[in-house]
Amino acid sequence: MNIETSDPDDPDEQNATTFVASVSVCIAIAAWATFAPDHALPLLKDLGSGALGLVGDLFIIVPSVLLVVLVALAVSPLGRRRLGAPDSVPDFSTPSWLSMLFAAGMGTGLVVWGIAEPVTHALKPPSEAMDAPTMAFLITNFHWGLHAWAIYAAGALVLAYFGFVHGTNYLPSSPLVREFNLPGIRVAAHTADVLAIVAVVFGVAGSIAMGTMLVHSGLTELTGVSATSAGVDWAILGVLFVAYMASSATGLDKGIRILSNLNMAAAFGLLIALIVLGGPSASLANIGQRTWEYMAAIPALCTQLNPFSATPAWYEGWTLIYMVWWVAWTPFVGIFIARISRGRSIREFVTGVLAVPTLFSIIWFGAYGQVGIDAAAGDPAAFAALAETNATAIMFKAFETLPGTVVLSTLATILASIFLITSVDSATFVLGMLTSGGALTPPASRKWAWGVILGVLGAVFAMTRNTDTIKALMVAGSVPFLGILVLQSAAFVKALKRDAAES
Repeated sequence: MNIETSDPDDPDEQNATTFVASVSVCIAIAAWATFAPDHALPLLKDLGSGALGLVGDLFIIVPSVLLVVLVALAVSPLGRRRLGAPDSVPDFSTPSWLSMLFAAGMGTGLVVWGIAEPVTHALKPPSEAMDAPTMAFLITNFHWGLHAWAIYAAGALVLAYFGFVHGTNYLPSSPLVREFNLPGIRVAAHTADVLAIVAVVFGVAGSIAMGTMLVHSGLTELTGVSATSAGVDWAILGVLFVAYMASSATGLDKGIRILSNLNMAAAFGLLIALIVLGGPSASLANIGQRTWEYMAAIPALCTQLNPFSATPAWYEGWTLIYMVWWVAWTPFVGIFIARISRGRSIREFVTGVLAVPTLFSIIWFGAYGQVGIDAAAGDPAAFAALAETNATAIMFKAFETLPGTVVLSTLATILASIFLITSVDSATFVLGMLTSGGALTPPASRKWAWGVILGVLGAVFAMTRNTDTIKALMVAGSVPFLGILVLQSAAFVKALKRDAAES
């Protein structure tokens, strides 16, 4: 009688094991946090606070170091090296490439916080180190600018280089296995893959919940539906699910590319409308001023842990949680950007991923945020109350002070919806890659399975409306992945030096 035994080196078995293990971990943690919140949340918060207390400063230090290294790499002769064969050409046009990486990397968050964050900081600045509006825009640009994209760029560049130059799988573990011949490295590497999947799932599920709340706020503003109606939430989630699953079925070159281009067209349309309605001269002057202030502050932002002289509570609740969020999204955004970047030089990659999205964000917040601050000046109490209870409604409150309120609110709601669909669609693609051995084109069945799982978890978080759960789970996934990102970067530098010496 033949007895079949499992083969730990069989790729199909490894993929199935990774898929089952990651799904089991995600469902178990989500169920625990949802159905036993009185037990789970305090423990998760304590674990998160304890971890951030030990390594929290690294979430500020590491992005600063990565930013400096990436810029130095781009301007050096190594920046000419291509992500692929020396004669390879990009898979996508530059506008489509930039649209896809931007939609995956920021998306709905820009719509949610475009007005809410500058207004919140202007009404309640963390210190008196500078005047409130200047600090508000500087904080916002710091949170959404070069440091955020340095995290994404590092995670993406490592995987793109190893994948397109050395032919490794597009998995977080691949650079570690290839470059570090240490005892137990394979076990640690597979653990890294599972941690990456968990970080992606909870980060995207949390975004589904936040996006649902924003769209609900928009519908309340436009149609008068109840702001607390569960039926409206279910309807939004249902339409979202059908949309991203349909897009997922069309593949990368159709669904995600088309949606990303549509995103950027809608975003530019809304941006231009706000500049015109907010007063072109004042808007453009504000954008120029805030750009200069941010660029002038970059040395301090890279060398000071608390450049705004904020209290520890504010620092942990804002700056630190933002950096944690970007790290949580790096397994998803990094793999996706790597996947669409074949054929580009390292210099082109770094310039595109760092400079272009950062510049657009500064312009976006400069126009959006100024509209919000001007509106809040007329009714600071109302805006302060929304900042405490419903930040997603601040944008619609600000639009009420402008001509064409209904048109602006409609366009913003549609834009948020398309951004959200694109992000979830991209996430199903990446999760399919992660649980299919890093395949460039994952099987549709695996993408659809993750689409269902993300939809269920996003619905759970949206219905509970408990942002503390989302933050706690995000921190739990991000802290270990920061260490993986550092190891990946070290592996990349090691390989790049060796390849340069051999060429």
